[in-house]
Amino acid sequence: MLLGRVTGTVTATSKDASLVGGAMLVVEMTSGSGKALGEEIVTLDTVGAGVGDTVVITTGSGARVPGHTTGTPVDAAVVAIVDTVDMAKSR
Repeated sequence: MLLGRVTGTVTATSKDASLVGGAMLVVEMTSGSGKALGEEIVTLDTVGAGVGDTVVITTGSGARVPGHTTGTPVDAAVVAIVDTVDMAKSR
């Protein structure tokens, strides 16, 4: 799983029927400390995330496991909205 911050939304009026009703979000990948890593991906939202939220993303076949994504042609899905990330201090 990966961490990221939602930076935008994607609107597609013509899409696979299994994507109808699903929200697509642009997510910028981040480190555990919140530093932007410079890569953005389009994800299918399964939890109601919004712009500015820090989220957990699953990719590959794992993105098709959450309830309403089974059988949907997705490669990345938002599966959690993060409340906090606690990082151990380096020595």
